[in-house]
Amino acid sequence: MSGRRVGFCLSDKKRRRMNLGAFADFCAAHGVEVVEIDLTQPLVPQGPFDVIVHKLSDVIVEAEHDSQSQQLLSNFQSYVSTHPNTVLLDPLPAMTRLLDRFASYRIMSKLHNSLRDWRICSPPYLEIHSASDLSSIQQAVMAQGLSFPLICKTRVAHGSLSHEMSLIFSAGSLTDIHPPCVLQSFVNHGAVLHKVFVVGDKHFCVERPSLKNFPSGPCDRKTIFFNSHQVSKPESSSDLTALDEQMPCLPPPSSQAVAALVRELRVQLGMALFGVDVILNIHTHTLTVIDINIFPGYEGVPQFFSSLLSHIESVLDKQTSVCPRATSTPKTTLTTGGPSAAL
Repeated sequence: MSGRRVGFCLSDKKRRRMNLGAFADFCAAHGVEVVEIDLTQPLVPQGPFDVIVHKLSDVIVEAEHDSQSQQLLSNFQSYVSTHPNTVLLDPLPAMTRLLDRFASYRIMSKLHNSLRDWRICSPPYLEIHSASDLSSIQQAVMAQGLSFPLICKTRVAHGSLSHEMSLIFSAGSLTDIHPPCVLQSFVNHGAVLHKVFVVGDKHFCVERPSLKNFPSGPCDRKTIFFNSHQVSKPESSSDLTALDEQMPCLPPPSSQAVAALVRELRVQLGMALFGVDVILNIHTHTLTVIDINIFPGYEGVPQFFSSLLSHIESVLDKQTSVCPRATSTPKTTLTTGGPSAAL
């Protein structure tokens, strides 16, 4: 691995959360140079890169309406296409697909068939593309087999607004939704969320607080608006997570079932760095997938640095066996601490 160069293209926030400087030091001790890529500058002089690890979510979303972001994304795509030996973690089309909850929920809905033997499923859901009259939405909810309460999530699975969700308790309260959005049947799960963090062929499960149980079926309760980050952070304390004391503890998810889920999703997504939010149905103990996340924060995963470097090494080993590396003197002038992409 000596002399390998790994470029990182991250927002300032993501770089801090990941502690990229510490990861660069960790890699340096293993002969790998970490380079911060500045998207606002030409990429060729910053290279060469053996691997580029990125989270271009901000740029991809903003490119839909902002010409500067369009240019940044175009420059990045042009570099990748003209340097086919540079490995991209993860492919842009795969990442773009997960930014759309309509697309990711379609993937989740297929898991019931492919993982039937492991009793893995996802709740019924409904795509609301645009504002419709209330009766049409109510009829679609019934036709799709959704049950109250419903959880409502934005279509775009990125940015602060993507964490703003709501719990809807009756057909009349469907007036509170703001399309485009996803409606999903809420599953009682004992206020425990299991976040599965995937790094290549390794995965880690971290337990987090989650929404408490609610009575099944419609009721006259007003819609509850909440921020999922505030509810499910490790240190979160909220009335929405306060369980009835009589609620028995649920068993942990089956490690074999989680491993089967990760294997299937790696194939379906074509990605190596992602997270899966799963819960256990309190009545059936069925492992239920409720969301898929792009390059998550990996909070609570102490082995993240070593796992990420190990995956980078395995990717490069495969690349070398397919296409032996040209003998050239790698550049070693640009390291972490330089300007970063304005994502």
